[in-house]
Amino acid sequence: MAAAAKAASERWQTAAPRRRSAARQPRRKEVAAGGRETDLEANTKIVLRRLQEAENDLLISAFWSSALETVSRCLTELLGQQKPPGRTLPEAFGSLHLDSPLGEPDVSHASSSGETLAPKTCHMKCVCYGIGNFATCITARIQLAFLLLFLDKCQTPRSHCWVYDPLFSPLEIAVLNTLGVTVLRENEEGKRSVRGELTVFYMLHCGTALYNNLLWSNWLLTRILQKNYPYIAKILEGLEEVEFPQTPEYMDTFNDTSVHWFPTQKLKRVPRDLWTFREEPDYEGCEDLEIIRKTADPPTVSPP
Repeated sequence: MAAAAKAASERWQTAAPRRRSAARQPRRKEVAAGGRETDLEANTKIVLRRLQEAENDLLISAFWSSALETVSRCLTELLGQQKPPGRTLPEAFGSLHLDSPLGEPDVSHASSSGETLAPKTCHMKCVCYGIGNFATCITARIQLAFLLLFLDKCQTPRSHCWVYDPLFSPLEIAVLNTLGVTVLRENEEGKRSVRGELTVFYMLHCGTALYNNLLWSNWLLTRILQKNYPYIAKILEGLEEVEFPQTPEYMDTFNDTSVHWFPTQKLKRVPRDLWTFREEPDYEGCEDLEIIRKTADPPTVSPP
């Protein structure tokens, strides 16, 4: 019996695990890199889903219809100054001429938008500054959802919408690329010229300097305002401002938001010598600037 038990024990003895060859063992760096890529893709899908939910909520809200009516009224009056005037908002946008190339050197175009333009079809442009960290902030996410709905309503390809915020995270840039909008690579500080093309600037709750820089870049164009933000101060009499409707649901998201446009008749009443002032804004000594300045490129160091 003892011999038999010993033989059985030897037959069922657990074999030592075989060592895997080095060729089959994944490297730690490859696993880590793959994990990060998977996390980014997963998080991108989460943010996109939340954006879609925000769009759905906006579409059924009273605010959306009222805000769209406000914007449409302003744009219709603006387009009425065109010759010949457009009939409807999308038709008027479709008759515009877009003569600058889409492949600008300072932007990174999304490859996944899936949108194609028919030959000779032209649209307005849209520029969005300072939307904020929409991946983590619900207010910024709703504001971005409004922009996307507005582009769709105006039949404007998302590739004709340029977006920038110096605070964007890699996740948010990935989301924007997936959405098909054009993400600017450099901080323009708001100094983008429209070059005579119809352009809507979507800038909610930005710093005053950003608006001032935008006006300076497109200049034909209170004491602190006169001193630090002269372009805003000078253009007020040529400006038409229409406030967004206020609803309790979006009080914190679109508060103090309005549409600004420049009727031709008002601009004609502005003194002609006003447009001769073209000095670039300089904010030295300006307190509470509320703008993130672009940083200068670091000096190149020659190798020893």
